[in-house]
Amino acid sequence: MGKSELTNIIKKCCDILRTDDGISGSVHYTEVLSWILYLKFFSDKEKERADLAELEGKKYTALLKKDYQWDIWTDSKKGLTGKELTSFINDELFLYLSELSGTKEGDPRDIISAIFKNSNNRVNSGYLLRDVIEEIKKVHFEIGKDMFTLSHIYEDLLKGMGEGGGNSGEFYTPRALVRAMVKLLDPKIGETLYDPACGTGGFLAEAHLHMTPKAKTPKDRKILNNKTFFGQEKTPLPFIMCLMNLTLHGMDYPQIVKGNTLARDIRTIEDHEKKDVTLANPPFGGKEQKMIQKNFPIEATATELLFLQHMEKMLKVNGRAGVIVPEGVLFQTGSAYKQFKEKLIKECNVHTVVSLPSGVFLPYSAVKTSVIFFDKKKKTKDVWFYELPLIDDKKLTKKNGITEKYFKELLSLYKKREETDHSWLIPVEKVLEAETNLSASHYSPHGIEAEELLEPEQYAEEIKGLLQASLKNIDELISELG
Repeated sequence: MGKSELTNIIKKCCDILRTDDGISGSVHYTEVLSWILYLKFFSDKEKERADLAELEGKKYTALLKKDYQWDIWTDSKKGLTGKELTSFINDELFLYLSELSGTKEGDPRDIISAIFKNSNNRVNSGYLLRDVIEEIKKVHFEIGKDMFTLSHIYEDLLKGMGEGGGNSGEFYTPRALVRAMVKLLDPKIGETLYDPACGTGGFLAEAHLHMTPKAKTPKDRKILNNKTFFGQEKTPLPFIMCLMNLTLHGMDYPQIVKGNTLARDIRTIEDHEKKDVTLANPPFGGKEQKMIQKNFPIEATATELLFLQHMEKMLKVNGRAGVIVPEGVLFQTGSAYKQFKEKLIKECNVHTVVSLPSGVFLPYSAVKTSVIFFDKKKKTKDVWFYELPLIDDKKLTKKNGITEKYFKELLSLYKKREETDHSWLIPVEKVLEAETNLSASHYSPHGIEAEELLEPEQYAEEIKGLLQASLKNIDELISELG
């Protein structure tokens, strides 16, 4: 099946779901499509497992009871529709799937249980739901090309879901930036990869695409799909989307935990838990309660500073990390910021800071950001600063976002750490003298330039996002109190 045909199927499903009175926007219909697609995917994989067992002369026992298998309850002639369908899904199917438990490591029933414990059927009309199911039945996950194509279509859905508002862009990091960071850290087969605030799994999915060609043997592929990718996400909806996204990208058993990463006292992290590579865009601008702050040697209210401490602690000896941070983390010299950066510089190798242009995260946020790269191979000797230039001096906007062309020079200079008009090497002593200021503009030979103002509508989008995030926090608080 071609990309256009698959795209049309997904588009038709979205159009159908939009007409249901239980669906409110792209977030809801993407959630519904996710669990339906996953059940079709699981059914196709079950057929593959059964066929393989038959070839080997073995008997295969289905992982789900017959009444809950996709082909039974979605059968076009004998299957359910209308109120019977919604009643079955709401009262029986979701309950059964959420209570599943695997009997060994890598058992897909653990993934199913995690998805359906945190999912809801938002569709009120069983007739519309039947129409969507009939469309999804046309998708065949046993065909590798279809699955690869659908993974890209699904990522477009996730991007649209983030742009749909209501979550301040917590769902989506620009794919060009994610891809560049993965290429720069270049994870290898056998290494473990970690994202402590994984959202919908963008970094993990891109790393899987990057590493797949390196998996030359069945053993390599098993390591890649079962023992490589680890993450944590506290919000239920992104957690579901992450599992679905990684599954569509070919991971058999993504090890994603639902929960607040910052709730763990980092003093209790043991060596066997640590990872080789960390890639992340942790939430910034948030605040954590005093109880959570006590989990960290350097107490702070800002979530970004707590996440950085967690990631440094979770990194193995010789491990490496690339983390997106708001510019304030780099130039602020307040007690907590200075203390952490001093520790990072003296105990790790903070070797690179990439300053991103304003507007990278529009329409979600107009906050200026950078990427900080560090490893545990040696102590910091010097820091290579690189200012990512605009193309033709055109500012980034909602419609004119960052693309892979912006990273071409960075990718060629990163290992050489060459000094150019956009990059310079600064001794660590100079950074410490500047009270640990790691902002690229502070060391620019062109002087510290005033930040160019954005268009009024971009600031309006920023204010809108902050208000939506505040309303979401209030709703969550009311829910907890109620």
